[in-house]
Amino acid sequence: MEEMQMTEVARLIEGLRAAGWSEKKINDFLLFIETGKEEYKPTRE
Repeated sequence: MEEMQMTEVARLIEGLRAAGWSEKKINDFLLFIETGKEEYKPTRE
């Protein structure tokens, strides 16, 4: 599997911001992607 390039990560963050996600929610989502820990898993609000 390929690793994400920094430009792809930046676009992901910009897209989540445009969708109205808070900085904390974005950070938790990125932590979930990297670690798989349930404590960071996104939930519906």
